[in-house]
Amino acid sequence: MFIWSPLVYFECNTMERTTTLSPSLDNSVCPVARTAKIISGKWTLLIIRDLASGVKRFNQLERSLDGISPKTLSERLRYLEEEGIVLRQTFAEVPPRVEYSLSERGHDLGDVIECMRCYGKQWLCDTSN
Repeated sequence: MFIWSPLVYFECNTMERTTTLSPSLDNSVCPVARTAKIISGKWTLLIIRDLASGVKRFNQLERSLDGISPKTLSERLRYLEEEGIVLRQTFAEVPPRVEYSLSERGHDLGDVIECMRCYGKQWLCDTSN
């Protein structure tokens, strides 16, 4: 059963309030939905958090993210590279060396992570200990 109700959202470029009578919001237009799609994968925000402090190699990320499998880390890094969040630099050495860093788009996600950190400290951390 569908319940028709107006959806209210802000458009990215104009920041003007727009109302639509559609039962679903086109996720390709909604900036919140598009951002959530990029950062919603398990480990993704933690990878971005770790890369915010500078260039890292695969093994450094793997050690920092206790419990992540190499396959998952590789998949997440590849996805973030495709989305323009992570930059991958390969060096022609033996053995090959690969370094990961954040692009400008990736660095801007640092603000999102910082807001999450502040929220977590204020509302989710027990400060009585």
